[in-house]
Amino acid sequence: MTNQTYDYVNVESKWQHQWYDQKIYEATKKNDNKFFIHFAYPGVSGYLHVGHMRGFTYCDIIARAKRMQGFDVLFPAGFHASGIPSIGFAKKVERKEPQTIAMLKEYGCDEKCISSLSNPQNVVSYFSSVYVEDYWKKFGFLIDYSRIMSTISPGYKQFIKWQFQKLYEKKLLIQKPHFAPFCPKCGPVAVDKSETDISQGGNAEIMEFTVIKFRLPDGTILPAATLRPETIFGVTNMWINPDVNYKKIKINDETWIVSSSAAEKLQYQHDNVIDLNEEVKGRSLLKKEVIIPLINRKVPVLSGPFADPEVATGVVMSVPAHAPYDYIALKETGEPIDPITIIDVKDLGKNPAKTVCEQLDITSQKEAEKLEEATELVYKKEFHTGSLNDVCGEYAGIKIAEIKDTVKNKLLDADVALELREFSEDVICRCGEDVVIKKIPDQWFIQYSNEKLTDAAKNHVASMTIFPEKYKDELPGILDWFDDRACIRKGSWLGTEFPFKKEWMIEPISDSTLYPAYYLLSKYVNEKKISIDEMNESFFDYVFFGNGEPKNEIWKQIHDDCSYWYPVDINLGGKEHKTVHFPVFIMNHVAIMPPEKRPQGIFVHWWVTQKGKEKISKSKGGAEHVAEAAEMYGIDAMRLYYTHVGSPFVDIEWDAEVVTKYKNKIANIYKFITKLYQIDETPQDQIDIWLESKIGQYVKSVTEAFNNFDLRIAANSIFYEIPKDINWYLKRDGGNKNIIRSCVNAWLQLMTPITPHLTEELWNTTHDSFISTSTLPRESFFTQSKTHIAGEKLISKLVDDMQEIINVTKITPKRIIVYTAPQWKHHVLNLAINLYEETGSMNMGQLMKTIMQDPMLKKQAKQVSKYAGKLISEIKKFSEKDIAYYQTGIDETQYLSEAKSFFESLFECSIEIYPADDDSREDPKSKARFAEPRRPAIYVQ
Repeated sequence: MTNQTYDYVNVESKWQHQWYDQKIYEATKKNDNKFFIHFAYPGVSGYLHVGHMRGFTYCDIIARAKRMQGFDVLFPAGFHASGIPSIGFAKKVERKEPQTIAMLKEYGCDEKCISSLSNPQNVVSYFSSVYVEDYWKKFGFLIDYSRIMSTISPGYKQFIKWQFQKLYEKKLLIQKPHFAPFCPKCGPVAVDKSETDISQGGNAEIMEFTVIKFRLPDGTILPAATLRPETIFGVTNMWINPDVNYKKIKINDETWIVSSSAAEKLQYQHDNVIDLNEEVKGRSLLKKEVIIPLINRKVPVLSGPFADPEVATGVVMSVPAHAPYDYIALKETGEPIDPITIIDVKDLGKNPAKTVCEQLDITSQKEAEKLEEATELVYKKEFHTGSLNDVCGEYAGIKIAEIKDTVKNKLLDADVALELREFSEDVICRCGEDVVIKKIPDQWFIQYSNEKLTDAAKNHVASMTIFPEKYKDELPGILDWFDDRACIRKGSWLGTEFPFKKEWMIEPISDSTLYPAYYLLSKYVNEKKISIDEMNESFFDYVFFGNGEPKNEIWKQIHDDCSYWYPVDINLGGKEHKTVHFPVFIMNHVAIMPPEKRPQGIFVHWWVTQKGKEKISKSKGGAEHVAEAAEMYGIDAMRLYYTHVGSPFVDIEWDAEVVTKYKNKIANIYKFITKLYQIDETPQDQIDIWLESKIGQYVKSVTEAFNNFDLRIAANSIFYEIPKDINWYLKRDGGNKNIIRSCVNAWLQLMTPITPHLTEELWNTTHDSFISTSTLPRESFFTQSKTHIAGEKLISKLVDDMQEIINVTKITPKRIIVYTAPQWKHHVLNLAINLYEETGSMNMGQLMKTIMQDPMLKKQAKQVSKYAGKLISEIKKFSEKDIAYYQTGIDETQYLSEAKSFFESLFECSIEIYPADDDSREDPKSKARFAEPRRPAIYVQ
């Protein structure tokens, strides 16, 4: 092999074609040891960026590592096409939205292609192809492409209908009224962190306001919305924005004045809401009085320019004793209105809002941050230590933490209030419309609140392998919190029709719970070995449960596949799925599948962000598209970046400079191994045993890291520690061709799960087979010598210490004397380590009692005591590796003496090595007394 530049573009393309031509990715049953891994399938409504590839890459690395350990590996993939994302994309194309059209053209779409994407089905087909050909295959993923499927395929729809039939039979489908996110153009949408149906607002929560009916003298209602209805007793005035034109609406024969936004929201959430098409200027309401319901006290309407017409009703009730915003606003009006204190709070006096505003030196409404802080302080104090006072009549004495819905229910029962739901932040549908909340009177739910199901799911979680472990600790609480989920939507959605209500579709999360099981069937569907008509309840009951009789041999074959491959061993997905997908994935399996077919593991990875931890966005000048990045950096460099730059369980920032460093690392390894292959000598030396021993250790530790999914630890050992050790071998004049080839081959195999293209190229110079289908080496393949490992560590540390002395003293050495520790110090150290391991503690009394039992040590008690005192604190800091190092029996003087020529060549001076207690030693500066086990003393002349 010649020393040439690494042409990653051609190398990666070449090996991908060979892998896919030979179909080495297909899952086959060869052993009795299987491993089923998949990633949470992506939605297909746009191009992916480099952030998406992180989790996909982890999945492929784990699958490759398992395959190379002799497992039969099933690694399938598919597309989540349900819902409205593809419909939203198609509408953008239909409207010829400039940004969308420009993006398609940038990717190489011609006019014919672009025109076709106004059809949602074509959007799914197009992006499915892009994901497979331009992302997954170009990243070298050994996905079983024969099993590719989408959630809108006819076979999958049959599978989902069967799933819902099972839920219905188990009485886990129920009906009740529901307030659901709704797009005026697209219909119902799901609002969650996965943002499957929306482009903004995945973290939004639904806030439940109590809208209280304050009545004007003419009987018209001026409704104010609040999250704290118990504060009605402290209302002193109302706030109206004088610059807003409000609207009159009719609700159940009552005339209301609300903002235009509120009128629309109320129409979606309540029956009999009529727009009277009559405007009311906010300014015209000022100085009028309203009557507070239940209390029958009059309060004035004041000017409040801060009253936001987009929030709730656009009308605000003022409680200045307990709301810092109201207190400051009322103070600025100059109105002679006294706040009414209704909650007694220790330490906050008669007017909590005033007290906190004065503490924070707030004097103006413009101090928004301070006012937010004040509001939070008052609320927390009131909630945890406050109780209603005598002003509140029958509610006096009740703690705020316990009042909850008591006053709210009283208002609702008296028909002087109603409920209004609103998002905590703006939610935007993928079509661009604002998402609202709409009442559905007879919504179907999956009953995840079912106690038996929840308890069974929590019990199953206890048996699962979940990464990170913190998420396993969190899951029981998430399952307890998880409520009934509305499972159907009405509208022009893609997906499966709900079998129990015509014209309604199963929503995208609910059709994505058991889906890994469908991968076991998709191959047969794709190859047309089974027809869609066959896929009825009898078919699914047989292939998954073994119930009934098989119709033909294909049914038997599929049943055997299900029995062999299921359950899933690892479901891998981003942290956005922690409270969305993973809980229902577990609960639906527990509800429908028998115990032996329930998932075994979950792997949650964090995100790739832009600098500053912002979400990656091409439009904001963010990261490159996948294809751009692949061409710029190389696939293996990106795979190594994802694996090594940070733990899977933290967000990582996309940084072109950092990725370039990994690109250079790949190129340097290629050059390094190319040079190693050119070594053609076979001298034998003790250093050969050391290198074999080290590689054997790496084989063991890296394999363990792969099995524990510690991918970063594996990558660090493979790409940083191993080359460092091989360089040490060469520095120590190692040069045995056979040893180098054997160790490099093992190194390449360890690299392969992470950087498979690089290793195939190098492996191919000496092998005719794929390294990707080879078996990882075992530690037993290599000579193991703890003595040589400890000895070389001793030499390496000694070199560092010598160099440090030379650097500090700025001496050009003519002579270096090394003093190794006397045997009695080794003996004391071993006694101390043994005592610490036996008792788990260490103190001077214990240690000296043990030491003094040895007659030889007792004779030099003074020296021994001084050294033992130093060991007390040191040993407590020892790791297991440290203990193994110190307890490995080596003759330090002999081992260092054998390396004398190495030291002399390195430092270009004479080297002398003595035991510290050798009477014939030279010790001009009394250095020998400082020698300790594994830390020789040094004199530089």
